[in-house]
Amino acid sequence: MLLFLALLLAVAELSGLRQHFSLAYLHSKLVENLWTGLAVFVLLFTIGNLIQIPGWIFLTAAVLALGRFWGGTATYLAANVACAFTFFTIRRIGGDALQRPDGRLATRLLGQLDAQPVRSIVILRILCQTLPALNYALALSGVGFRKYLLGTVLGLPLPILAYCLLFDFLGNLFIGSR
Repeated sequence: MLLFLALLLAVAELSGLRQHFSLAYLHSKLVENLWTGLAVFVLLFTIGNLIQIPGWIFLTAAVLALGRFWGGTATYLAANVACAFTFFTIRRIGGDALQRPDGRLATRLLGQLDAQPVRSIVILRILCQTLPALNYALALSGVGFRKYLLGTVLGLPLPILAYCLLFDFLGNLFIGSR
């Protein structure tokens, strides 16, 4: 897994792709052409999630470019696509490596995930949103994709809404009315 992550980071850096993970670039793509911008946004969010770039960067760009409702909607769509893609990619490479954890704490935490996977994932999404490390851990945990996706779909709206309101407020405060 570490080798895979290092390889992804190296490819992103050497190809110049990493420079496209900025608020300015994402904002300009979303403003230039909505549909092409959304496709680029989803693609970059998905790649960014794989190479450990936090989702709030994408949410901020979307809210500043599209406003809180459409920016939040675009982010919700992109976040779900990114989480699903990350799940399949990491599960394919690492299988269910965390299904047999070492240590009492890991066993206890993953025991809750096994006992109530959807509820656990909803809570984790509310607390950690699309945190790339969380996506990796959940993919390696052995939880089934349907339960993973359901927990993700149900857990992301509340934090995305909260961040949309915050970033819209901050955008209006520092940038002015759009």
